[in-house]
Amino acid sequence: MKIKRGDMVQVLVGDDAGGAPRKVLSVVAGGLKVVVEGVNRVFKHVRRGHPKSPQGGRLSREMPIDISNVLLYCNACGRGVRVGFKYKPDGSKSRHCKKCQADLGTVSPPRARYAARS
Repeated sequence: MKIKRGDMVQVLVGDDAGGAPRKVLSVVAGGLKVVVEGVNRVFKHVRRGHPKSPQGGRLSREMPIDISNVLLYCNACGRGVRVGFKYKPDGSKSRHCKKCQADLGTVSPPRARYAARS
């Protein structure tokens, strides 16, 4: 999966397009949608006596957006970039920026099958 919970992403489309990078709160629907902090906010009308809002009213919450509408943010490039995968010499799989080849974090633990033979 190219985008995980806690990653910083840049939104490409909609009212929140461009601007500062935002944090991914969760990945839903089998990795096809993401919930991004402060993006795609909607109001949910709640009746009086609801556990989350005993007085009733409107709750503001983020809704999922399609994962194709965001790009992972690279700190080295300072913008949203495409992501590639590669195996490190110890056999762990990591993500990297396609533009500047900066490491974007480890995806899986080391496995002997993919370790470099010497």
